[in-house]
Amino acid sequence: MDVPTVLVGVDFGLPHFDADLLELGLLAKTGGLRPVARLTCKRKAPDAALFVGCGKADEIKQVALMHGAIEVLFDQALSPAQQRNLERHIGLPVNDRTLLILEIFAQRARSHEGKLQVELARQQYLSTRLVRRWSHLERQSGGIGMRGGPGETQIELDRRMINDSIKRIKERLLKVKKQRNTQRRQRERRDTFNISLVGYTNAGKSTLFNALVKARAFAADQLFATLDTTTRQLYLGEAGRSVSLSDTVGFIRDLPHGLVEAFQATLQEATEADLLLHVVDAANPDFPEQMAEVQKVLAEIGADQVPQLVVFNKLDALAAERYPLQMQDQYELDGEPVPRVFLSARSGEGLALLRTALADIVKAALPSTDSPEPDPRDLNREYPGDLP
Repeated sequence: MDVPTVLVGVDFGLPHFDADLLELGLLAKTGGLRPVARLTCKRKAPDAALFVGCGKADEIKQVALMHGAIEVLFDQALSPAQQRNLERHIGLPVNDRTLLILEIFAQRARSHEGKLQVELARQQYLSTRLVRRWSHLERQSGGIGMRGGPGETQIELDRRMINDSIKRIKERLLKVKKQRNTQRRQRERRDTFNISLVGYTNAGKSTLFNALVKARAFAADQLFATLDTTTRQLYLGEAGRSVSLSDTVGFIRDLPHGLVEAFQATLQEATEADLLLHVVDAANPDFPEQMAEVQKVLAEIGADQVPQLVVFNKLDALAAERYPLQMQDQYELDGEPVPRVFLSARSGEGLALLRTALADIVKAALPSTDSPEPDPRDLNREYPGDLP
């Protein structure tokens, strides 16, 4: 799919505004769109009807015609009415960042659980879009022989169907959550130390996961390469025991609340972990803002109090002048010092230091453990009952 698209961003004076729309461009390419033009403007507040105002909407229409675009994509979330009005004004489909992320998640979900979670978020999003956006949403006639009082509107029928679908998906996800809780209790009975990888999307979590446990989880230089949680055992020789390591979905700025809510079953791995490995793309100049977004989502899911070890990844991509003086130090996160390790998951530099740091944390948390040498067949294996 290669859809020529105009990207639009509106600066409301917020600190994280992406003036070059770089991240939106990456999201667009990930979702199968091809950015052909980028427009930005400044406003004190969104226009109630068109979000950007009539003059800017005319400019967007002209730019789209000039570049042969067949879609317009906004970096901010649009209300249903604004989206409908813009489509009528511009004469092209208009979508926002929220829908694009939902579409990417729908493309990437592989497991039964992941597909259910994405479908729930999409249905919840669609339920807010039924504002007479389509021409077929007209009131039907009711009564015998098409006479009598008015029947249900098509919009009411659609809303009822979507609400029924949401109810069914939530029931199925509840069963999945119970299954994950059973798996988690099994790990707790084994006295397993649980570690979850978290971080901004494309920070290199899956590459680090594969490097640590010699797994084959999908890893690529793209946004949201991983959606489904994968759990493996990681043996730490320095601690003389195995720990449970989970790779989770990446976060992003303005991650739709519906997705956070829908992915509660998956993100629960982070909330119930003993330690979070917060993976950071050290080569990205915007890493402080990305870390702040991760902290924001962790707070939203109730995982902000879980101890963290910050991993500054992609050391191999750092310029010489930005190379760290020490490979291990402390980093201030939300006003508290947390341990930090620099490494490159791709080249392997610093991995031994990370394993030693993990072993020290595990020994401090479980000082009285005398675990026997593990059976080699148990290493790097999925836990029984892990979802496909």
